[in-house]
Amino acid sequence: MNETKGVTRGMSATNRAILVAAFVLLAAAVGYAIWRDSAPPAADSAAALAAPTDQLAALEARTRSEPNSAEAWSALGAARFDTGDFGGAAAAFEKATALAPDSAGLWSALGEARVMGSDSDPMPAAALTAFEKAIALNPRDPRARYFLAVKKDIAKDHRGAIEDWFALLADTPQGAPWEVDLRRTIEQVGAIRQIDVADRLARTQARPLTADEMPVAARGIPGPSRADMEAASQLPKGQQDQMIQGMVDGLEAKLKADPADVDRWIMLMRSRMTLGETAKAAQALKDGIAANPAAAGRLKAQAQLLGVPGA
Repeated sequence: MNETKGVTRGMSATNRAILVAAFVLLAAAVGYAIWRDSAPPAADSAAALAAPTDQLAALEARTRSEPNSAEAWSALGAARFDTGDFGGAAAAFEKATALAPDSAGLWSALGEARVMGSDSDPMPAAALTAFEKAIALNPRDPRARYFLAVKKDIAKDHRGAIEDWFALLADTPQGAPWEVDLRRTIEQVGAIRQIDVADRLARTQARPLTADEMPVAARGIPGPSRADMEAASQLPKGQQDQMIQGMVDGLEAKLKADPADVDRWIMLMRSRMTLGETAKAAQALKDGIAANPAAAGRLKAQAQLLGVPGA
């Protein structure tokens, strides 16, 4: 599998494998397209994930015009993360957390950016501090819980790490973007550490959705679902891109005709996150709330489930 150069220097093969597993889990949550190879992108393929230059420029301009907006800094951090500029992402998330220190999601995003930006330390002290702040604010934050389990594994508490991942899986809503990858992580780390997890993994199910989480109606809206992504993986890359773009274009066209359709705004956020367009997912949240202010609470709850930055 490909490996990010900056993350691999100075680490053992086992720790590299753990961080690869970490990246795979969070890929869905932070937005890299799930039909891609499960390894982190190599440096020479970073352009395939890069946000358009004009988009980054617009986000940077927004932070200059709205320097006290945590949402503006969060969107910039997400876009920089998408390009592999983890140091730049961390700097933006640092601004966001300073402006919105009570947001667990922003702290865990900052921690992840610091982990991915580390050249040698698989769990930098600054990243650990960010994850601990996230957990103090929200003990159920999935990204922070995941990486704190990674810390246990690095510290040779392998069974403790796997126990924490199983606990996270039990708390994971059915269909959450990270569910499949979390299972894969448990399986892979169990194999690396020679811990039998197969039977327990088969018995452990993600919990049912609550009323505040992903509505069934949203799943039926045409758009790039996990199944769509898996189907796309069987096509040549050009056809993949064409199929997926057509789905998103169709969804956006429906929203232009009927911006009051809250379920479609949720599906657009889901689609953007699946495609790795986290900044656009954040913009969809903002636009959806602007069009449907009475549904702001519901839209934010859905965005939090999907891992939309700033939600």
